[in-house]
Amino acid sequence: MEQVPLRGDLGTVMVNWCELTICDAATDQQVYHCAWATDHPVTAETVPEIVAGGRSRWKVENEGFNVLKNRGYHSEHNYSHRQQHLSSVLLTLLLPAFLCHTALERSCATYQAVRHELGARRTFFIDLRALTRYFYFPSWQRLLTFMYQQLDLPPEGLPNQCEADSLTLPHTS
Repeated sequence: MEQVPLRGDLGTVMVNWCELTICDAATDQQVYHCAWATDHPVTAETVPEIVAGGRSRWKVENEGFNVLKNRGYHSEHNYSHRQQHLSSVLLTLLLPAFLCHTALERSCATYQAVRHELGARRTFFIDLRALTRYFYFPSWQRLLTFMYQQLDLPPEGLPNQCEADSLTLPHTS
């Protein structure tokens, strides 16, 4: 459907809309339903692309927020039930941390080895908090190297420098 009012009042934005319902062929029970509002034209040719894009976006959002909520960041517990402005500030600080950890998971062999050895992200954060409470590390790489060595991981597997360490090393001109 095209040019459908987003809300019921007259001054609302007009959007294009499509929905997808999937039913189990054997039982005829609905197993999935979702609808999308978009500014893209909705035709028989564009609906599969809109649906695929909408489902992909939902998957990225759902998996990202699931990690923030359940995998060590405690987003819902710490940030959803407090005063609105404090929640916004804390979430603004939390999202770059999540971005950095995601980049490290993709680019830093030392980080990957330490995280693999420790298992749960929660264990990594507990260790990180304890170490940085009692010790000073001049760089992220020094901290990761220390953790790597203290976990008795094989010395030949320790890379010289983490790609992401350039974020914390002093820059020289």
